[in-house]
Amino acid sequence: MENRPTFLMCRPEHFAVSYVINPWMDPQNWARDRRGQVAAAREWQALYDRLLEAGARIELVPPAAGSPDLVFTANAAVVLDRKVLLARFRHAERRGEEPHFEAAFRALQARGGIDVVRKLPADLVLEGAGDCVFDATRSLFWMGYGPRSDLLARDAVAGMFGQDVVALELADARFYHMDTALCPLPGGEVLYLPTAFTREGLAEIRARAQPQDRIEIGEQDGCRLAANAVGIGKTLIMSGAGARLRAELAERGYRVITTPLRSFLRSGGSAFCLTLRLDRRSASARPASRAAVA
Repeated sequence: MENRPTFLMCRPEHFAVSYVINPWMDPQNWARDRRGQVAAAREWQALYDRLLEAGARIELVPPAAGSPDLVFTANAAVVLDRKVLLARFRHAERRGEEPHFEAAFRALQARGGIDVVRKLPADLVLEGAGDCVFDATRSLFWMGYGPRSDLLARDAVAGMFGQDVVALELADARFYHMDTALCPLPGGEVLYLPTAFTREGLAEIRARAQPQDRIEIGEQDGCRLAANAVGIGKTLIMSGAGARLRAELAERGYRVITTPLRSFLRSGGSAFCLTLRLDRRSASARPASRAAVA
């Protein structure tokens, strides 16, 4: 795999809101919208194009009928240092995605793109990078648990990747995955929605991120899923952000690119959910002669 930011994505050929597993989802409303699929395809393509313009390369998972949420590739696995820990889904509606994602990673492994593919212990649930977000600055995973992932999955992640795992209980059903509520930014800041976490979780975030590195967002930006952003260098790609957040990010040197993803918000997902970073390296695994792109 080239030394470029590399993401796994899946075209939304079969995307739909056809069941309810979070508060965002309304299948009846989706069914009444005759242009929902057309809009989703247009929005996904715009995100794909923005990623390419930012210097990324993209691997694709083949779409599969009957798996409308296969498009949310962040949930496929936890990936770091060319190692893959495959996801296991909480809800039966998404378990059919598991063999499709495994096949995609096995194919990538056969081409030399990754080295190791492993499964979770049979009794654990963990929904990939959706609930296990790597923070390169702090050399740790922020792991969400409760709605979709098990607290005990923390040990499996730590054991496979050799990184600290900070497990935070998610407290709001709308923000059911860690990636909907917290985003470590490439410059070392942590963007997060305080109301998505318990008091204990907030204490953990504030203990690990200095005040100058904490960017708290409000309810309105939270509901735009502004924390569900993709960072490439100093470029942040997200579905939307209010004027105040955009200004603060600009002051910190970030170039904010917004690309509307309203169709996917209807399913509770946004930019980060639609991508999975494949080339991320921990500090201990980075070649001394070349720094990885954050």
